[in-house]
Amino acid sequence: MSGAVDLSALKEKAEAQRAQARQPAAAAQQPSAGSAPTGGNVIDVTDATFETEVLARSTRQLVLVDLWAEWCGPCKQLSPVLEKLANASGGSWVLAKIDVDANPQIAQAFGVQSIPTVVALAAGQPVAAFNGARPEAEIVDWIDQILAQVGGALAGAPVPQAEQEIADDPRMIAAEDKMNAGDFDGALADYRAIAEAEPDNVEAASLVRNLDFMLRAQAHDPAIVENAAATDVDAQLAAADVLLLGQDPEGAFARIIDVVKATSGDDRTRARTRLLELFELFDPAEPFVVAARRKLAAALF
Repeated sequence: MSGAVDLSALKEKAEAQRAQARQPAAAAQQPSAGSAPTGGNVIDVTDATFETEVLARSTRQLVLVDLWAEWCGPCKQLSPVLEKLANASGGSWVLAKIDVDANPQIAQAFGVQSIPTVVALAAGQPVAAFNGARPEAEIVDWIDQILAQVGGALAGAPVPQAEQEIADDPRMIAAEDKMNAGDFDGALADYRAIAEAEPDNVEAASLVRNLDFMLRAQAHDPAIVENAAATDVDAQLAAADVLLLGQDPEGAFARIIDVVKATSGDDRTRARTRLLELFELFDPAEPFVVAARRKLAAALF
């Protein structure tokens, strides 16, 4: 496990999320001065609640993130329009309002250069964005286009569950026991079977990605980082695995982006696919992931 993606942290995070899900919902935050009262489709989000209210929610619902500030004149024009549209959306999407002055980590993660900035997230990933105030009709068209592309892949607003504690899945416990005992191949097989049987099991799918990566990366000769030929796509992808295993995600991502720039056709597609797979090992709001996504887009277009 030395140098691998921190699976213990992943487990702790998943356990914390399960524990949080079993608690009564926290009291709604008071709206900031100058903002309209928030309803079920308009929520105020902070650095502390971003993962639950935006990233996790975006696996079920399209989330539009409104990055604003009290001193911003165009924000005061745009935010009421977004709130009106959200409350009229029938739950097809939700508006997450984020005060960038009070929550600088989120603004930094998105690489915000000016406000207002609106970012659309689906399945934990940014899918579109715009800056500045825009006419209501233009915003409606923009949202409709996004929903047409991603709406079918989202399950919709969550159905409230009965207030009862859900017992841990014995299959997950058995797989975790194997992982803790060092039987990573056995744990991977168990988690993969659960993920295939239950496509909505986010925890099992995440553990499959992490274990799959760890076992693949550990099989590479570390010397490949220095010895990989620039034109050998397989060797460069292996070198990226080794760099990531050594806790150098920026170096790993840069290695693959260089391959994307230098190749075309199937080789470029393979490199791009591998990079997207590596992105999924991290929180999509991590600054180095956001930066690498931009570099990938520049390399492709």
